Amino acid sequence: MKRNFYTILISVVFFTFSQFSYSQTEQKELTLKDIFQSGKFYPKMAYGIKSMADGQSYTLLKNDSLNVYSYKSGKIIKTIVTANRLIPEGDTVHIRFRSYKFSKDEQKILIPTETEFIYRHSSKSNYYIWNIQNEKLSQLSENGKQRLADFSPDGSMVAFVRDNNLFIKNLETGNEEQITKDGLFSHIINGTTDWVYEEEFSFTKAFFWSPDRAKIAFYRFDESNVKEYCLTMFGDLYPEEYKYKYPKAGEDNSVVEIFVYDLDSKSTEKMNIGEEIDQYIPRIKWTTDPNVLAIFRLNRLQNKLEILLNNVKTGNSRILYTEENKYYIDDSNYDNLIFFDDNIHFLFTGEKDGFNHIYLYNMDGELVRQLTKGKWDVTDLLGYDEKKQLAFYISAEVSPLDRDLYAVRLDGYKTRLSQRQGTNSASFSSTYKYYVNTYSDANTPPYITVNKANGKQIRVLKDNDALIERLKEYSYSKKEFFSFNTSEGVELNGWRILPVNFNPTKKYPVLMYVYGGPGSQTVRNRWGGNLWYQLLAQKGIMIVSVDNRGTGARGEEFKKMTYLQLGKYETIDLIEAAKYLGTLDYVDPGKIGIFGWSYGGYMSTLCLTKGADFFSVGIAVAPVTNWRYYDNIYTERFMRTPQENPEGYDDNSPINHVDKLKGKYLLVHGMADDNVHHQNSMDLITALVNANKQFEMQLYPNKNHGIYGGNTTMHLYKRMTDFLLENLLQ
Repeated sequence: MKRNFYTILISVVFFTFSQFSYSQTEQKELTLKDIFQSGKFYPKMAYGIKSMADGQSYTLLKNDSLNVYSYKSGKIIKTIVTANRLIPEGDTVHIRFRSYKFSKDEQKILIPTETEFIYRHSSKSNYYIWNIQNEKLSQLSENGKQRLADFSPDGSMVAFVRDNNLFIKNLETGNEEQITKDGLFSHIINGTTDWVYEEEFSFTKAFFWSPDRAKIAFYRFDESNVKEYCLTMFGDLYPEEYKYKYPKAGEDNSVVEIFVYDLDSKSTEKMNIGEEIDQYIPRIKWTTDPNVLAIFRLNRLQNKLEILLNNVKTGNSRILYTEENKYYIDDSNYDNLIFFDDNIHFLFTGEKDGFNHIYLYNMDGELVRQLTKGKWDVTDLLGYDEKKQLAFYISAEVSPLDRDLYAVRLDGYKTRLSQRQGTNSASFSSTYKYYVNTYSDANTPPYITVNKANGKQIRVLKDNDALIERLKEYSYSKKEFFSFNTSEGVELNGWRILPVNFNPTKKYPVLMYVYGGPGSQTVRNRWGGNLWYQLLAQKGIMIVSVDNRGTGARGEEFKKMTYLQLGKYETIDLIEAAKYLGTLDYVDPGKIGIFGWSYGGYMSTLCLTKGADFFSVGIAVAPVTNWRYYDNIYTERFMRTPQENPEGYDDNSPINHVDKLKGKYLLVHGMADDNVHHQNSMDLITALVNANKQFEMQLYPNKNHGIYGGNTTMHLYKRMTDFLLENLLQ
């Protein structure tokens, strides 16, 4: 759920208006069609750039043509292939060309077509291979759709998953070899993940070629003892039931094992990950030694992480690294392990001094040096340049609201590469000579440049000037940041969008937008608000968001203080925010509303119940209403199990506070939500009815957690807009 904040509004245009000074006369008013159907407010981005091995050029798929461009000049160097060349043998129509993957020698590309989504991050496709040298197209397999197809390091083979089994296709002989044979739906999974690993550990590809291409390491999940959840799909005379394995808090997980298949001996060796089966393996990664596999071992409470080094010939292991935490290990660090080519050192990030920083270790697991220090968090480790011995990272050193790019040497000397205050992200070329930087702030749309590794800008990729000019046609209010101290002396950060033509002598209603989950942030100095808020501001509603305790980029203690009591301190802080807003001369304290989705829906419901004296209106979309109903990896990380912590689960369940409800409440849920099951809303409804509390409800059959598709987004936002205008403005 942690990452749901960034994806739940998948079909919604995200942004806020730029700050400019010009006449407000004859400016247009926004409509829902402008926002959700026109597409004219999407900022231009630089998606799909892939560095070539030379580090001097990159590829980009544009207008059905795969081209190679120079980082330095931006000019096309050559065209690799156009879609009209990709015609299967015996056919007359070319395949759909939307994504691709190169072999390491860049002589072949894998192209997925006819893709079907399984869950939010998983899919299956018919893959084709384009041979650049002989310009021939071939189908990877004719035996059914494949998942996660991946070239061997030498490009001679492709491994893939089908029907929960792992396969290898030899491109030279055409032979297709089945590596595992026990795969079975809802029981055994080889080479990919179960639902909860996909959602909470954020990966689906669960097989990995060794650097010498002689072996494949892969996961095996036995989910036989995981309980099933049933979703009902409507539309036919008899609704269809879809069942899948979903481990709720306190319930059984899949038993995970790691195996290594040797292509020469055609034998499979089981890796020793200990006797405990009630644990997690959130990552595996080959070291630079093709005979040594690193395996992350995490206990079920997720407060002890070990990195094992396994000899793949024997399966034996030793512990390289151990980290224990009195709260929990932050999962955002799992992808920040970098082994050096010399096989002597590695980098990893962690919160050992209370803030997230970069550490240098040797391969005996001994700490060599802490590379970054300070009361600020490293938010992403981007990579390491072996030649220059520089690690590149993003941090919140300047402010929790900002993100900047830095380079740090192995002696700890660091250099700030980004210059503009706001939010920066960077994607480096394979040799770390160049990077593509995406910059924005709260009132500036994405500005995308190509830079040298020292930070010097070479050229502009996208400036979004056309969007800026288009926005000048509309009335708007800029986003402004503020902070305040609670009665407990806690400083909280927030942003606001004032009503258009703001008059400080008037009193305005307020809508607070909340997410609030562990490590998240809604208060960031970046282009990322929702244009819907501007529409509401044009109607006369002030929009506010505040980052409560438990949110990110302010160190471990601020983030993890909600441990074992999700909802408690967040609600206290949001009530404090409502109290603060109510003291402002231009705010109507009797008309403060709150809106949230997913974790935010949980928070908005708690605020409208436990904070009923301060919030008069609330909208909850796809809310958790009791953490007993949510998956165990996410929930137990912050709450432990219901058996260990029953009060923590129940004290802040909105179901147990419905008797306090006084305001107007709109509850929304997709009935095919595989993530936050609509069971959460159904049991809340039962409690509301039993307490004789009136409320409004909007259900969307066959819609998942994002509630989109067809006319759904328009319908939902029309429903919410009407609800807010009726209850905040009248």
